[in-house]
Amino acid sequence: MAIPIINSWQDYYPVAHEGLGSSYERIILNSLLLLLHKTGKFESALETPCFGFTGISGINLVALAQKDCQVMLEDHDPMRAAFIRGSWQQLKLPLQIRLNPGYTKLDYADKSVDFGFNFSALWFVQNLPEFIAEFCRVIKKSILISVPNRDGIGFKGQLKGYSPEKYPDLHPQHIDPKTIIWLMRKEGWNLVKQGYIDCPPWPDIGMSKEDFFAEKLGRARHKSDQQPQQIENPLSIMPYYQGNDPRFADRMLRLYPFELLAPRFFKRIWAHHYYMLFQP
Repeated sequence: MAIPIINSWQDYYPVAHEGLGSSYERIILNSLLLLLHKTGKFESALETPCFGFTGISGINLVALAQKDCQVMLEDHDPMRAAFIRGSWQQLKLPLQIRLNPGYTKLDYADKSVDFGFNFSALWFVQNLPEFIAEFCRVIKKSILISVPNRDGIGFKGQLKGYSPEKYPDLHPQHIDPKTIIWLMRKEGWNLVKQGYIDCPPWPDIGMSKEDFFAEKLGRARHKSDQQPQQIENPLSIMPYYQGNDPRFADRMLRLYPFELLAPRFFKRIWAHHYYMLFQP
Protein backbone atom coordinates (compact mmCIF):
# COMPACT_ATOMS: atom_id res chain seq x y z
CA MET A 1 0.00 0.00 0.00
CA ALA A 2 1.52 3.28 -1.07
CA ILE A 3 1.62 5.66 1.88
CA PRO A 4 -0.25 8.45 -0.02
CA ILE A 5 -3.19 6.09 -0.60
CA ILE A 6 -3.28 5.19 3.08
CA ASN A 7 -3.82 8.86 3.82
CA SER A 8 -6.30 9.63 1.02
CA TRP A 9 -8.32 6.46 0.36
CA GLN A 10 -11.62 8.27 0.98
CA ASP A 11 -11.01 10.61 -1.97
CA TYR A 12 -11.88 7.81 -4.39
CA TYR A 13 -15.51 7.57 -3.28
CA PRO A 14 -17.31 10.88 -4.03
CA VAL A 15 -16.41 10.41 -7.72
CA ALA A 16 -15.07 7.00 -8.65
CA HIS A 17 -11.74 7.77 -10.33
CA GLU A 18 -8.82 5.37 -10.16
CA GLY A 19 -6.84 6.24 -13.27
CA LEU A 20 -5.39 3.93 -15.90
CA GLY A 21 -2.96 2.24 -13.50
CA SER A 22 -5.55 0.83 -11.11
CA SER A 23 -8.02 0.17 -13.92
CA TYR A 24 -5.55 -2.03 -15.77
CA GLU A 25 -4.52 -3.71 -12.52
CA ARG A 26 -8.11 -4.68 -11.74
CA ILE A 27 -8.72 -6.29 -15.14
CA ILE A 28 -5.50 -8.31 -14.92
CA LEU A 29 -6.38 -9.38 -11.38
CA ASN A 30 -9.90 -10.29 -12.50
CA SER A 31 -8.47 -12.55 -15.18
CA LEU A 32 -6.52 -14.49 -12.58
CA LEU A 33 -9.41 -14.64 -10.11
CA LEU A 34 -11.90 -15.82 -12.70
CA LEU A 35 -9.52 -18.53 -13.90
CA LEU A 36 -9.11 -19.79 -10.35
CA HIS A 37 -12.88 -19.64 -9.85
CA LYS A 38 -13.47 -21.68 -13.00
CA THR A 39 -10.99 -24.39 -12.06
CA GLY A 40 -11.69 -24.41 -8.33
CA LYS A 41 -15.47 -24.04 -8.51
CA PHE A 42 -15.51 -21.71 -5.50
CA GLU A 43 -18.87 -21.04 -3.93
CA SER A 44 -17.54 -18.67 -1.25
CA ALA A 45 -14.58 -16.31 -0.94
CA LEU A 46 -13.03 -14.29 1.91
CA GLU A 47 -10.75 -11.29 1.43
CA THR A 48 -9.01 -10.18 4.60
CA PRO A 49 -7.77 -7.51 5.07
CA CYS A 50 -9.57 -5.98 2.09
CA PHE A 51 -7.85 -2.57 2.21
CA GLY A 52 -5.16 -3.16 -0.34
CA PHE A 53 -3.08 -1.34 -2.88
CA THR A 54 -5.52 0.30 -5.24
CA GLY A 55 -8.10 3.09 -5.44
CA ILE A 56 -11.66 2.10 -4.52
CA SER A 57 -11.34 -0.29 -1.62
CA GLY A 58 -13.21 -3.55 -1.20
CA ILE A 59 -14.19 -4.33 -4.81
CA ASN A 60 -11.46 -6.82 -5.74
CA LEU A 61 -13.87 -9.77 -5.57
CA VAL A 62 -16.80 -8.22 -7.44
CA ALA A 63 -16.02 -10.37 -10.48
CA LEU A 64 -16.46 -13.50 -8.35
CA ALA A 65 -19.70 -12.20 -6.84
CA GLN A 66 -21.03 -11.71 -10.36
CA LYS A 67 -20.41 -15.43 -10.83
CA ASP A 68 -22.67 -16.13 -7.83
CA CYS A 69 -19.78 -16.66 -5.43
CA GLN A 70 -20.61 -15.59 -1.88
CA VAL A 71 -18.14 -12.83 -0.91
CA MET A 72 -17.04 -11.92 2.60
CA LEU A 73 -14.70 -9.04 3.44
CA GLU A 74 -12.90 -7.77 6.54
CA ASP A 75 -11.61 -4.28 7.23
CA HIS A 76 -10.31 -2.46 10.29
CA ASP A 77 -11.79 0.99 9.59
CA PRO A 78 -15.53 1.54 10.26
CA MET A 79 -15.83 4.46 7.84
CA ARG A 80 -14.14 2.60 5.01
CA ALA A 81 -16.31 -0.46 5.68
CA ALA A 82 -19.37 1.77 5.25
CA PHE A 83 -18.05 3.11 1.94
CA ILE A 84 -17.33 -0.43 0.77
CA ARG A 85 -20.84 -1.53 1.66
CA GLY A 86 -22.17 1.43 -0.34
CA SER A 87 -20.13 0.43 -3.40
CA TRP A 88 -21.60 -3.06 -3.34
CA GLN A 89 -25.09 -1.65 -2.92
CA GLN A 90 -24.53 0.43 -6.06
CA LEU A 91 -23.67 -2.79 -7.87
CA LYS A 92 -26.72 -4.53 -6.35
CA LEU A 93 -24.58 -7.41 -5.15
CA PRO A 94 -24.78 -9.18 -1.77
CA LEU A 95 -21.88 -8.71 0.61
CA GLN A 96 -20.87 -9.70 4.12
CA ILE A 97 -18.34 -7.31 5.65
CA ARG A 98 -16.99 -7.40 9.17
CA LEU A 99 -14.68 -5.23 11.22
CA ASN A 100 -11.51 -6.93 12.41
CA PRO A 101 -9.12 -4.56 14.21
CA GLY A 102 -5.99 -6.74 14.34
CA TYR A 103 -6.78 -9.74 12.15
CA THR A 104 -5.38 -12.15 14.72
CA LYS A 105 -8.68 -14.04 14.84
CA LEU A 106 -11.11 -14.82 12.04
CA ASP A 107 -14.67 -15.39 13.17
CA TYR A 108 -15.49 -18.23 10.79
CA ALA A 109 -15.85 -21.97 11.31
CA ASP A 110 -13.12 -24.39 10.26
CA LYS A 111 -12.97 -24.94 6.48
CA SER A 112 -16.14 -22.90 6.02
CA VAL A 113 -14.92 -20.79 3.05
CA ASP A 114 -13.67 -22.18 -0.27
CA PHE A 115 -11.27 -19.42 -1.33
CA GLY A 116 -9.08 -17.00 0.64
CA PHE A 117 -7.61 -13.85 -0.86
CA ASN A 118 -5.31 -11.04 0.15
CA PHE A 119 -4.08 -8.32 -2.19
CA SER A 120 -1.19 -6.21 -0.90
CA ALA A 121 -2.73 -5.91 2.55
CA LEU A 122 -0.75 -8.22 4.83
CA TRP A 123 1.14 -5.29 6.33
CA PHE A 124 -2.03 -4.36 8.24
CA VAL A 125 -1.97 -7.72 10.02
CA GLN A 126 -0.65 -7.28 13.55
CA ASN A 127 0.67 -10.82 14.06
CA LEU A 128 1.50 -12.59 10.80
CA PRO A 129 1.90 -16.18 12.11
CA GLU A 130 -1.41 -15.97 13.97
CA PHE A 131 -3.19 -14.56 10.94
CA ILE A 132 -1.77 -17.21 8.59
CA ALA A 133 -2.79 -19.96 11.02
CA GLU A 134 -6.33 -18.57 11.19
CA PHE A 135 -6.54 -18.10 7.42
CA CYS A 136 -5.49 -21.71 6.84
CA ARG A 137 -7.99 -22.90 9.44
CA VAL A 138 -10.91 -21.13 7.78
CA ILE A 139 -10.16 -21.73 4.08
CA LYS A 140 -10.95 -25.06 2.45
CA LYS A 141 -9.63 -25.11 -1.14
CA SER A 142 -7.21 -22.35 -2.17
CA ILE A 143 -5.50 -19.22 -0.84
CA LEU A 144 -4.18 -16.51 -3.15
CA ILE A 145 -1.84 -13.97 -1.58
CA SER A 146 -0.42 -11.05 -3.54
CA VAL A 147 2.25 -8.68 -2.24
CA PRO A 148 3.99 -5.65 -3.75
CA ASN A 149 6.99 -6.64 -5.84
CA ARG A 150 9.79 -5.89 -3.41
CA ASP A 151 12.38 -6.31 -6.17
CA GLY A 152 10.64 -3.74 -8.34
CA ILE A 153 12.20 -0.38 -8.99
CA GLY A 154 9.12 1.39 -7.67
CA PHE A 155 8.85 -0.42 -4.34
CA LYS A 156 10.89 2.02 -2.25
CA GLY A 157 8.71 4.81 -3.53
CA GLN A 158 5.67 2.99 -2.17
CA LEU A 159 7.03 3.43 1.35
CA LYS A 160 7.90 7.09 0.96
CA GLY A 161 7.11 8.83 4.22
CA TYR A 162 6.98 5.61 6.22
CA SER A 163 8.40 5.27 9.71
CA PRO A 164 7.38 2.88 12.51
CA GLU A 165 6.66 5.88 14.71
CA LYS A 166 4.36 7.54 12.17
CA TYR A 167 2.61 4.33 11.08
CA PRO A 168 2.71 1.92 14.04
CA ASP A 169 -0.06 -0.27 12.57
CA LEU A 170 1.79 -0.85 9.29
CA HIS A 171 4.25 -3.76 9.14
CA PRO A 172 6.24 -3.86 5.86
CA GLN A 173 8.13 -6.96 7.03
CA HIS A 174 4.91 -8.95 6.64
CA ILE A 175 4.97 -8.79 2.84
CA ASP A 176 8.11 -10.90 2.41
CA PRO A 177 7.25 -13.86 0.11
CA LYS A 178 9.77 -16.22 1.70
CA THR A 179 8.27 -15.65 5.14
CA ILE A 180 4.73 -16.10 3.84
CA ILE A 181 5.62 -19.34 2.03
CA TRP A 182 7.38 -20.72 5.12
CA LEU A 183 4.41 -19.95 7.36
CA MET A 184 1.93 -21.43 4.90
CA ARG A 185 3.95 -24.63 4.61
CA LYS A 186 4.12 -24.82 8.38
CA GLU A 187 0.32 -24.90 8.37
CA GLY A 188 0.28 -27.72 5.83
CA TRP A 189 -0.35 -25.71 2.68
CA ASN A 190 1.68 -26.16 -0.52
CA LEU A 191 2.79 -23.45 -2.91
CA VAL A 192 1.35 -24.58 -6.25
CA LYS A 193 1.93 -21.47 -8.37
CA GLN A 194 3.72 -18.16 -8.10
CA GLY A 195 4.66 -15.33 -10.40
CA TYR A 196 4.63 -11.66 -11.24
CA ILE A 197 1.40 -9.89 -12.11
CA ASP A 198 0.41 -6.37 -13.15
CA CYS A 199 3.31 -5.49 -15.44
CA PRO A 200 2.11 -2.57 -17.60
CA PRO A 201 4.33 -0.17 -19.61
CA TRP A 202 4.53 2.32 -16.73
CA PRO A 203 6.49 1.91 -13.47
CA ASP A 204 5.01 1.20 -10.06
CA ILE A 205 4.75 4.79 -8.88
CA GLY A 206 2.30 4.80 -5.96
CA MET A 207 0.15 7.50 -7.51
CA SER A 208 -2.08 7.79 -10.55
CA LYS A 209 -0.20 7.39 -13.82
CA GLU A 210 -1.81 10.58 -15.09
CA ASP A 211 -0.59 12.65 -12.13
CA PHE A 212 2.87 11.09 -12.33
CA PHE A 213 3.45 12.10 -15.95
CA ALA A 214 1.92 15.52 -15.40
CA GLU A 215 4.37 16.05 -12.54
CA LYS A 216 7.32 14.86 -14.62
CA LEU A 217 6.35 17.29 -17.36
CA GLY A 218 6.22 20.16 -14.90
CA ARG A 219 2.45 20.36 -15.05
CA ALA A 220 1.57 19.10 -11.57
CA ARG A 221 -1.96 20.10 -10.75
CA HIS A 222 -2.75 22.43 -7.90
CA LYS A 223 -4.25 20.76 -4.88
CA SER A 224 -7.60 22.38 -5.62
CA ASP A 225 -7.54 20.76 -9.07
CA GLN A 226 -7.36 17.32 -7.50
CA GLN A 227 -10.72 17.50 -5.77
CA PRO A 228 -12.99 14.69 -6.96
CA GLN A 229 -15.74 16.99 -8.22
CA GLN A 230 -13.32 18.63 -10.71
CA ILE A 231 -12.10 15.41 -12.32
CA GLU A 232 -12.99 15.24 -16.00
CA ASN A 233 -13.82 11.88 -17.55
CA PRO A 234 -13.19 9.78 -14.42
CA LEU A 235 -11.78 6.34 -15.14
CA SER A 236 -13.06 3.51 -12.98
CA ILE A 237 -14.13 -0.12 -13.26
CA MET A 238 -17.45 0.61 -11.51
CA PRO A 239 -19.42 1.48 -14.72
CA TYR A 240 -18.07 -1.75 -16.24
CA TYR A 241 -19.34 -3.74 -13.28
CA GLN A 242 -22.70 -1.97 -13.62
CA GLY A 243 -22.94 -2.95 -17.28
CA ASN A 244 -22.58 0.63 -18.55
CA ASP A 245 -19.09 0.32 -20.07
CA PRO A 246 -18.95 -3.14 -21.69
CA ARG A 247 -15.71 -2.45 -23.60
CA PHE A 248 -13.77 -1.35 -20.53
CA ALA A 249 -11.91 -4.67 -20.20
CA ASP A 250 -11.04 -4.70 -23.90
CA ARG A 251 -9.50 -1.23 -23.63
CA MET A 252 -7.40 -2.26 -20.65
CA LEU A 253 -6.29 -5.52 -22.29
CA ARG A 254 -4.78 -3.65 -25.22
CA LEU A 255 -1.82 -3.19 -22.89
CA TYR A 256 -1.66 -6.86 -21.93
CA PRO A 257 0.76 -8.01 -24.69
CA PHE A 258 3.48 -5.98 -22.97
CA GLU A 259 2.94 -8.00 -19.79
CA LEU A 260 2.48 -11.28 -21.62
CA LEU A 261 5.67 -11.01 -23.66
CA ALA A 262 7.97 -9.44 -21.06
CA PRO A 263 10.69 -11.89 -19.94
CA ARG A 264 10.80 -12.93 -16.30
CA PHE A 265 14.03 -11.06 -15.55
CA PHE A 266 12.35 -7.85 -16.72
CA LYS A 267 9.19 -8.52 -14.74
CA ARG A 268 11.30 -8.97 -11.63
CA ILE A 269 12.28 -5.31 -11.72
CA TRP A 270 9.17 -3.87 -13.39
CA ALA A 271 6.05 -5.80 -12.34
CA HIS A 272 3.98 -4.23 -9.59
CA HIS A 273 2.90 -7.35 -7.71
CA TYR A 274 3.94 -10.90 -6.91
CA TYR A 275 1.36 -13.59 -6.24
CA MET A 276 1.45 -16.96 -4.50
CA LEU A 277 -1.26 -19.61 -4.82
CA PHE A 278 -1.51 -22.20 -2.06
CA GLN A 279 -3.54 -25.36 -1.66
CA PRO A 280 -3.71 -27.79 1.29
